[in-house]
Amino acid sequence: MPALTLREPSQRVSPRARVMWLVGALLEGAITVGVLLVVGYVWAPFDVPWWVPVLFGLLLLAYVVVVPRWKYAVHRWEVTDTAVYTQTGWWTRERRIAPLSRIQTVDYSEGALERVFSLASVTVTTASAAGALRIAALDKQLARRLAEELTLKADTVPGDAT
Repeated sequence: MPALTLREPSQRVSPRARVMWLVGALLEGAITVGVLLVVGYVWAPFDVPWWVPVLFGLLLLAYVVVVPRWKYAVHRWEVTDTAVYTQTGWWTRERRIAPLSRIQTVDYSEGALERVFSLASVTVTTASAAGALRIAALDKQLARRLAEELTLKADTVPGDAT
């Protein structure tokens, strides 16, 4: 069996992932602002200097602009004849390899926001203490084909996935 190397996977997630992550960041920001306003009004009504909301708004804007681009630049995946490679991260970058012989289950899922953008995720569960590998934000049709392909490949590879 050829040696598996920890390298950057070749495939990117769908370009629509950037917009989905942007909308997700906007929703997170709106919820955060809403909670802070309620908490500030109910529990701590006091005069806030003008620069505090401005600073908070600038930080929130930076988060909304940077996160989707950063995630798109980092998140990658690849399937070869021997393994599944993933790379994820935001602050911490994680690269993982799952040999096909170790695959136990392959799951296809569509989150609420993913459905809006015709995206889906494929989760590969292995006998690893590190947990499952998740390939998020794939085009829905590609994710379905990938789940089917991985299921077939894992079934034909000798081994007991433990």
